[in-house]
Amino acid sequence: MIRKANISDLDEIMYIYSLAREFMKKNNNPNQWGNTYPSRELIKADINKGVCYVLFEGKEIYGVFVLVFGEDPTYLNIYEGNWKSSSSYATIHRIASSGKRSGVFKEAVNFAKNKYDHLKIDTYMDNKVMQHCILKEGFTYQGIISLEDGSPRLAYEWINK
Repeated sequence: MIRKANISDLDEIMYIYSLAREFMKKNNNPNQWGNTYPSRELIKADINKGVCYVLFEGKEIYGVFVLVFGEDPTYLNIYEGNWKSSSSYATIHRIASSGKRSGVFKEAVNFAKNKYDHLKIDTYMDNKVMQHCILKEGFTYQGIISLEDGSPRLAYEWINK
């Protein structure tokens, strides 16, 4: 099941992000989130904005992601490619799993697809696991975007046909 995160979920969410950072390091992607991303303050802000979601069963949270509808400033300019559509979209960010259940990415994407007909997502060049998951769920690679700090990311798009 999926629901909006509550402030009372914050410690459990931060623990899941710590597990995700360790997973990334073990899978040749130590630099995307480093040792501290996402920060507690950022996740608290996501929760307060109502854009942070948790995947849960019973009382246990096993996944987390952010789903934001509306224009993402880092997606305005795309290089070495183009967006397929200029229609309104939602963006999936900061997805992570506790590792206790498989299919977290698929569950989160299906949730987003049921809410929106146009989705975008990006990932780090070294995040081969995420690149595979993104393509497996029907997104297509569109080009490269730059984060606020100038870091390049591979950008993907899904449009309901």
